[in-house]
Amino acid sequence: MMLRYALKTVRARKAGFLGAFLALLCAAALISACGTLLETGLRGTIRTERYAASPVVVSADQNVHRTTVKHKKGKTKVKHKAKPIAERAWLPADLERRLATAPGVARVIPELTFLAEPLTTSGTPDADGRPAYGHAWDSAALTPYRLTAGTAPAAATDVVVDRDLAVRAGLAPGDRITVQSTQAPRTYRVSGIAAPAAAVRHQSALFFSTDEARRLAAHPGQVTAFGVLPKAGIGPSRLREALAAALHGTGVQVSTGDDRGPVEFLDAAAARVRLVSMGGAMGGTSLLVAVLVVVGTFALSVQQRERELALLRAIAATSGQIRGLLGREALIVALAAGTAGALLGLPLGGWLHGRFVALGAVPATLQHTVSALPPLAAVAATLFGAWASARIASRRVARIRPAEALAEARTERTRPAWGRLLAGLLLLAAGAVLVTLLGFLRTEPASTPVTFLAVVVLSTSVALLGPLLVKAAALLLGPLRLTGPSGRLATANLHGNAARMASVVTPLTLLIGMTCTVLFVQPTLGDAARAEVREGVRADWVVASQGPGVPGEAARRLRRQHDVVTEVVRTTVRVGLDKYAAQGVTPAAVSRTWDPDVTAGSLDGLTEHTVAVSELAADQLHLAPGSTLKLTLGDGTPATLTVAAVYARGLGFGDLTFAHDLVARHVDNPLASSLLVSTTRTQTQLATTLREFPGLRVISPAVADALRAERQQTNAEVDFLAMGLMLAFTAIAVVNTLAMSVAERVREFALLRLAGATRRQVLRMLRTEALSVLLLAVALGSAIAVAVLTAFSIGMTGRAAPAVVPLVYATVVAGAGLLALIATAVPGRVALRVRAVTVATAKE
Repeated sequence: MMLRYALKTVRARKAGFLGAFLALLCAAALISACGTLLETGLRGTIRTERYAASPVVVSADQNVHRTTVKHKKGKTKVKHKAKPIAERAWLPADLERRLATAPGVARVIPELTFLAEPLTTSGTPDADGRPAYGHAWDSAALTPYRLTAGTAPAAATDVVVDRDLAVRAGLAPGDRITVQSTQAPRTYRVSGIAAPAAAVRHQSALFFSTDEARRLAAHPGQVTAFGVLPKAGIGPSRLREALAAALHGTGVQVSTGDDRGPVEFLDAAAARVRLVSMGGAMGGTSLLVAVLVVVGTFALSVQQRERELALLRAIAATSGQIRGLLGREALIVALAAGTAGALLGLPLGGWLHGRFVALGAVPATLQHTVSALPPLAAVAATLFGAWASARIASRRVARIRPAEALAEARTERTRPAWGRLLAGLLLLAAGAVLVTLLGFLRTEPASTPVTFLAVVVLSTSVALLGPLLVKAAALLLGPLRLTGPSGRLATANLHGNAARMASVVTPLTLLIGMTCTVLFVQPTLGDAARAEVREGVRADWVVASQGPGVPGEAARRLRRQHDVVTEVVRTTVRVGLDKYAAQGVTPAAVSRTWDPDVTAGSLDGLTEHTVAVSELAADQLHLAPGSTLKLTLGDGTPATLTVAAVYARGLGFGDLTFAHDLVARHVDNPLASSLLVSTTRTQTQLATTLREFPGLRVISPAVADALRAERQQTNAEVDFLAMGLMLAFTAIAVVNTLAMSVAERVREFALLRLAGATRRQVLRMLRTEALSVLLLAVALGSAIAVAVLTAFSIGMTGRAAPAVVPLVYATVVAGAGLLALIATAVPGRVALRVRAVTVATAKE
């Protein structure tokens, strides 16, 4: 019976359920889109290109491992964890003999993969944007590449380029091309052009002679991987089992099928972890925001129908029946909205993935994966959210005694709801705890989720305490009564209809608080890091590259002119399973160019056997000068070093600093990210010394800082995109809630006009109410953002100095105000078009 009545109610009150439908539709689309990103991170395909003709690939383990054994109550628990390393791990070349003797092996092809960027005449990389890698021509069979023109590379100065690169650069056999590899840039003769048997879309290939490839790879006695070809009649699975048995105990990985892709594209494999984290954070935050918005929307919808529901109570409908009716209505609306929204979320997720690829946050080699799971999860979440929201919103009307129902429905409750008040205070306390905790979190992965969770929790407390806050605001805005009839009516409505006004304050508060947090959290961190770099760079000039980096030969040329040069190369290392940003610097006379603010020890003792650590790392790892630190370098090589110094400027320079030569031997790109130069010579003189190195620029530290600011802005765009959809959803919720709030007051407006108020006075009253609500939301949202950002700044930078840009903040407030005024004025004007007498005499 109740289901049939619910269907009739939804059919008869389509306009009344439109607001809830839109809120649920947007929520489902958002959850579905985030779900596709999460699924792509978990199951996204990384298809091989380079190893297309090699059914089995043998590679080094790209993870660090930790196994813990716990004995408790007579039981033994073994836990194994693995984390990826940042650089490519290499294999010993003599492993080839062991592989060749395995059963079923026809041929073993050693592979070398290394940086080999072709440079244009201006010294910049190929404009196509694809990464370019060098290989030995002997390994061309792994794809395979076959010559379409010219000959194989025979001399050290010969190179074979792939056909796509030749077409883009206009190359033919006999032409010259400059290549920036791991050594100084060198000009090669194009001896031939090769084409792959299958499409290679995500990389360019350059093939060198075997000896030259080994020189450029700079890993003597090591190879990137082995491609293994089976004998006739031997399948990949059988060959894989044979190789795994032959390599048992070595830790070497044997891959077939789609598992070969992560071996080839390390950045795509690492992006999986990033996408899981990003999709999970976006999805979780979006779900919390969606629940908060949908609860408010349903509360307003139920409030608009209180007289109808009270009438049902008056004719003996039980509390359970009222709750069941509202729950079924919510499920009907949610099923339609959730299905449509979940389907809309699929192209939305594809668009998000495409934007992340365009911004460089996710490589194109990680293919977007779509299945039925994210839409189904979105529909399920929407159904549960709608049902829970309806149950929460129906608590008051379902508890009213039948004899008092109609009388209660006519007026807003004046007594405080103690349960709601207590819940609001508890959430406020929880938010305060999160903000306090945020002040002690000193790593970005730990602080970021807490930051946005604190905003949502504090906004939820505003939702629960909203009626009291609105009444308090009405008292503070008492002078509005002096502005005329419209001001008096607006103040009376704020005080007398506090619950309705509170439902509007909540999404506005969330919009302002979340937007300010999203916009200012990254600049707060980035500006603090840049400030440390500005204070710590003592160099007169900085040498930067428009290509993959600054070769070591450039530094040696400058030193011959008696300049003090510090080469800087960056990487990421693991201490245990924890990841730390690290750099390598030239130890000689480093204090002339770089000052990390050493607080203990000395940089004079920095060698290939020592390390300098930031205060944060020293605190986390319990280190001091003289302590021993065991870690895993970027390519998986274990190292045991002695702590030489502790420094304060870790935010700007990374948590660990090594000798340059140690890091350069264990990274994929050993070229320096920059050179710090202390000299008495001029910029022009330095540029003249470096004229043989294409793409190098001599710039001042101030210009280098400006370039860092540009990169910071590019990185921030990823975060803005990640949270932008959620902010858009919140903005839609603001418009939706305001429009619903105004639309329910058609009869009130008619009575005001019959009592003598003009249309202009009614509209002025609406504008005054909207501005009053906006003022309260701006105050609350800004307070939440300031508290959260200040705590974030204290934890991450040690200073209460959030980077708030006044113009951006003013734009956020102005945008929220514009939304509020439009969402109030448009439905208000529509409601006033109908004759007052017609509305007043119509049935409710």
